[in-house]
Amino acid sequence: MNIIKYIITLICFYVNHSFAYFITVDAHAEECFFDKVEAGTKMGLTFEIAEGGFLDIDVRIIDPNGQNIYQGERETSGKYTFAAHSSGTYTYCFSNKMSTMTPKIVMFNMAVGESPKAEHAEGESPNKLEEMIKELTNSLAGVKQEQEYMQVRDRIHRSINESTNSRVVMWSFFEALILVAMTVGQVYYLKRFFEVRRVV
Repeated sequence: MNIIKYIITLICFYVNHSFAYFITVDAHAEECFFDKVEAGTKMGLTFEIAEGGFLDIDVRIIDPNGQNIYQGERETSGKYTFAAHSSGTYTYCFSNKMSTMTPKIVMFNMAVGESPKAEHAEGESPNKLEEMIKELTNSLAGVKQEQEYMQVRDRIHRSINESTNSRVVMWSFFEALILVAMTVGQVYYLKRFFEVRRVV
């Protein structure tokens, strides 16, 4: 029983900071988020546009010195991982300034690993169980992120399918109206063509 408590405690201790967010970025707006980390910490940003316009957005990752680490324009999804080269606050920004009136809903994860100082503080030779628990928690965090990503993709594809279906139904209805109008017009024209006109 004590070994189970020990494993659960270690899993809680080693869980990476990985948070999933859904945000709305209004037209002509920019939303930014911040993480304060130590140099050498592994970081990652995964994002997906769930709704809005052409499902695109501008993305920037800025280091503590104000330099762009990553910059992408009109992206629908992406994954970017890096190691912090200096200690300080890193900024993630989603910009919808190119949109005139459509807000965008963005799903994103910011994954922050253990800092090198924390890893060294644990001791030079962690036992095999602790290493396995670390790997397990990292794998679980990855599975969780992948599930959230797949949920967003499923929602996007369902929306596209429903939109396509409604357009097909409307087009079929329009075609039926045109066929009925043409049929009525042809019957009327032929009836008049074969009418016997009497001369008085």
